[in-house]
Amino acid sequence: MNMIQGGDRGLRRPALIAIVVALALGLSACGDKGSSGTGKDGSQPGAGDIAGLPVTHFESGLKPDAPKPDLQVRNEDGSEDDQLAIAAIADAQAYWTEVMPRDFGQPYEPLKALLSYSAKTDNEETECGSVKKLVNAFYCPPGDLVAWDRGVLLPMLRERFGKMAGAVVLAHELGHAVQYRLGEKASIKKNTPSIVKEQQADCFAGGYFRWVAEDKSKFYRVSTSEGLNQVMASLFLIRDQAGTSATKQGAHGTAFDRTYAFQVGFEKGPKECATMNEENIKARITERPFDKGDKGKGDEKLDAEIIGILKKSLDDAFKGAGVPGPEITEDGNGSCSGGPSTPPASYCPSNNTVSIDMAKLRELAQPVDQEAEWKSGHSEGKGDFAAFSEIASRYAMGIQKGVGASIDNANAGLRTACLVGAWAKASSVPGATLRLSAGDLDEAISDLLSPESLVSADVNGKRVENGFERIEALRKGYLESSAVCSTQYG
Repeated sequence: MNMIQGGDRGLRRPALIAIVVALALGLSACGDKGSSGTGKDGSQPGAGDIAGLPVTHFESGLKPDAPKPDLQVRNEDGSEDDQLAIAAIADAQAYWTEVMPRDFGQPYEPLKALLSYSAKTDNEETECGSVKKLVNAFYCPPGDLVAWDRGVLLPMLRERFGKMAGAVVLAHELGHAVQYRLGEKASIKKNTPSIVKEQQADCFAGGYFRWVAEDKSKFYRVSTSEGLNQVMASLFLIRDQAGTSATKQGAHGTAFDRTYAFQVGFEKGPKECATMNEENIKARITERPFDKGDKGKGDEKLDAEIIGILKKSLDDAFKGAGVPGPEITEDGNGSCSGGPSTPPASYCPSNNTVSIDMAKLRELAQPVDQEAEWKSGHSEGKGDFAAFSEIASRYAMGIQKGVGASIDNANAGLRTACLVGAWAKASSVPGATLRLSAGDLDEAISDLLSPESLVSADVNGKRVENGFERIEALRKGYLESSAVCSTQYG
């Protein structure tokens, strides 16, 4: 986050009025004792439901009886990654063969060419240039070609995230081919900004994965828990560098933007994807350069002063709830006397405080190292907003308890992530003393995807298993205001 230097440190934020009203209205309906809104299995709306599909657990990947794809691929070597990639292309083309006539009134025309190569050794030429040392996958319009790196990119994704990781990359590239086939039906022209094309392609990939999750594929199967978690983690890794402008040629979007587009496709289908255009994407895209006064490039040092400013930010955002906000105390280990214990931050219902372990939070708040993520899959820190979000989640737990809402079930965890998203939106107001920086939302997503995250956890630290739900809850709070947090999550 970015602490603006100078000016009033009292956080005067007139632009917060709208969200304060929403918080007051939304949280007044949060007292879900005896709520009648239940799902098919008796759970409340929101928890345990993946866009209308049940939560499933099984190994995702190629089906044991998957047919051999009937595709001609230049330079393939029969490796596992080639087999997975070719099956993904065949599968996604089967999806579009079914969907394009139904949704867009025209037949799907198969790709004219496919190319497998190794960025380690190959220098194949395409109509879009050489693939020498190109760790990538791409669609080349002049040759109507999809190409992928089987030497570096796909093995790395498979080893880190599982067998669905490469499939989402190939489904995305095929999404670009679909754009060229749809043309004006997808509002695609020669001068269409790259961010629009990339958002649509992520969205189209989401539509394909919904089809797989519904068990309509002959090749692949994907669980809505671990399988979709792999996909979310893959999209997170291949996000743009924090501080990138959405207007830059080749911009793909932040992890927040990319997972948003994928989830829209998964939830609403390709017709909705085709409505994504420059105007509506510009209105909600989060990718932007760092502010000129942001000397820390989005990262503030955690100390007593910044925690005090964070407390003031939270107090202002949640004052419409009409209940006292928790005090934030540092007692060494981030636990409550007698429980709960969810270090590095815990909400203590007995005295309405948030207990934090500053040392552990400082470790979490170390700047993100995206280069290290690519090389080793690990960054020492997740960024300051990951730490702020963990504290904010425990603070929001206190607000929910104050208005009579549940704080010890799955809906409580998702509602909390939603409220953290609503607070993040409030913190995006220009001129705020503690303001959302470029890349901050990605830091929150990084935390949400980690096994120890508190952002979507209930008061005891228990969270829903599905990363799709956790990210969706944060996104809804950010984009739709806090009112949705109670209506969707009880």
